[in-house]
Amino acid sequence: MSTLIVVDEPGEWPLEIPGGEVVGARAYLTEPRYSSLRRARVYNLCESYRYQSTGYYVSLLGAARGHGTLPDVLTMQDIKSRALIRHADELDELIRRSLRDISTSPFELSIYFGRNLAERHARLSRALFNLFPVPLLRASFMRRRDQWRLDRLKPIPLGEIPHTHRGFLRDAIVEHFSRRMPARQVPAARFELAILANPDEESPPSDEAALRRFVRAAQAVGFDVDILGPDDFGRIAEFDALFIRETTRVNHHTYRFASRARALGLVVIDDPDSIARCTNKVYLAELMARLGIPTPRTLIVHRENVSQVGPALGFPVVLKVPDSAFSQGVIKVDDEETLRPRLRELLEDSDLVVAQEFVPTDFDWRVGIIDRTPLYVCRYFMARSHWQIYKQHDGGRVSGGRWDSLPLAEAPPGVIELALRAANAIGDGLYGVDIKSLADRDVVIEVNDNPSIERGVEDRIAGDALYTRIMQVFRQRLEAGKSGAHGR
Repeated sequence: MSTLIVVDEPGEWPLEIPGGEVVGARAYLTEPRYSSLRRARVYNLCESYRYQSTGYYVSLLGAARGHGTLPDVLTMQDIKSRALIRHADELDELIRRSLRDISTSPFELSIYFGRNLAERHARLSRALFNLFPVPLLRASFMRRRDQWRLDRLKPIPLGEIPHTHRGFLRDAIVEHFSRRMPARQVPAARFELAILANPDEESPPSDEAALRRFVRAAQAVGFDVDILGPDDFGRIAEFDALFIRETTRVNHHTYRFASRARALGLVVIDDPDSIARCTNKVYLAELMARLGIPTPRTLIVHRENVSQVGPALGFPVVLKVPDSAFSQGVIKVDDEETLRPRLRELLEDSDLVVAQEFVPTDFDWRVGIIDRTPLYVCRYFMARSHWQIYKQHDGGRVSGGRWDSLPLAEAPPGVIELALRAANAIGDGLYGVDIKSLADRDVVIEVNDNPSIERGVEDRIAGDALYTRIMQVFRQRLEAGKSGAHGR
């Protein structure tokens, strides 16, 4: 893939960057070799991103050509939005810590590819670059009533970069380029895939061995692959597709990654709609009830109907925080005396809580589904001396029960059909549907948007074909021009 550094005047570009071709903006816009270039990463360093300026058209036409552009047109508009800048609340604490010893106002921070010369401003610079991914960015802060606020953002013209900063700028660019994961190059690669994974996550949906197999499968079907971390938000525009392999939540960076990727036209799994729907058990309960998909008897609990839980569901009863995951936030209550204080506690954090009848089984079925097609079937057995498949221990340790995987043909057809009904109600992404088989019926417990796929567990039957199938879905959607929002 070509890496293009687009500037207004190539003769004024002072640095030699290994692996980067410096291109004049006019040449990029008008010369046929750039318009016909099918795979390119474009760093737009034009001095102005004003609407319909040369810099604006570099990013606009770059997107039309399928090039990954930084910044993209959305970001160009974002840095001009006073409302967006004022409401970047997540920066408040970083700003306070970074600028606490600064006495003069206003204060300007020069950010080169997410970095500043002063180490004390490193985290703030990276955070600003992730929110507003502009290669050369100047952030202006104002101090009012002893509190610093982000006041303005604008690109830094090349001519305003001090000579003494040029060595640092070169290092920042080289470091940014080098963050690409060293991987075996595939001559037939047509697309760029980012896999979001968090090395600090205690219970990630895919272990290291599984991630390596995803990378190999992606390369085999024609992708170049990078593993991104939570701090790589600013790089999303460089890719054609995003595969999230980190536990998802709505009020979380995973949702922001998914939303940004979809807005840019990438193919995204998990897409933001699936994240919002699957991570909220209140939504799932209402959806399953409306569609007549069998679940344990369920009641949506609020402060006014607490007294109805026991009579409606009996005891024991299971209480679920709407955004619970990995058995956390799921509580079994044995009697009315215990029920009320537990509900009072849960309702302090969420206005609605899910209560379900307790349906004990030796194991839960998990049916993996991709693109409305079954992918794998597992049975997860309850943890030893516990009623869930995961058991939380003092000190934060989590243990699980044993498991086994079955060929799709050997799984009960009713379980597969029920899983498909539930997953198809969410979308056409990658899901794991949990089902309990009772004496007289099968019931859906939940639909997971980010199901576990670990080496030797979910892939025990299909092996590498499981990883290949998921990557083929990405490839097919890119070739069809399909994404979470619009074609790219």
